[in-house]
Amino acid sequence: MSDVPFLICQQSPDDQTKIKTLHEASFGPARFARAAYRVREGCALAPELCLKVEIGGNLVGAVYFAPVTIGGRKGALMLGPLAIAPEFINQGWGLKLILEGVKRGAQLDYELVVLVGDLPYYARAGFSCMRPGQIWLPGPADPARILGLELSERAFSRFAGEIRGIPSA
Repeated sequence: MSDVPFLICQQSPDDQTKIKTLHEASFGPARFARAAYRVREGCALAPELCLKVEIGGNLVGAVYFAPVTIGGRKGALMLGPLAIAPEFINQGWGLKLILEGVKRGAQLDYELVVLVGDLPYYARAGFSCMRPGQIWLPGPADPARILGLELSERAFSRFAGEIRGIPSA
């Protein structure tokens, strides 16, 4: 992977059809029933943090970040979905997208990134389990899969409550 020329950049409106196809292939129709999907549904994204990775002009993967409130407090992002084309899975492209998005989020003064996912995968980017009962989603989600990453010192101590998407204008 390190010898392959690639480009990580902001998604454009023209990318959305390809990204939707990638999501369908990666997650199937069950994605619509997930609590994390419902938080993001109809909510604003942080377009400057919604990234894609391309190799030779071809879409390899994409990640979304959406501003959310936690217990009514602003300053947090929700990561996801993250999708990588099947032929590029387990090559580090997802991690590259996450790390770049997190770096940009910190530069924009976000304090915390949360997601619902597998700790062994996301721990490589610095994520850890949130304290049980500290934050939750409006629908069913396994509390052990609610992960967070502090972008500012002691951010975990400043956020508690339900994760809510911020509606699109």
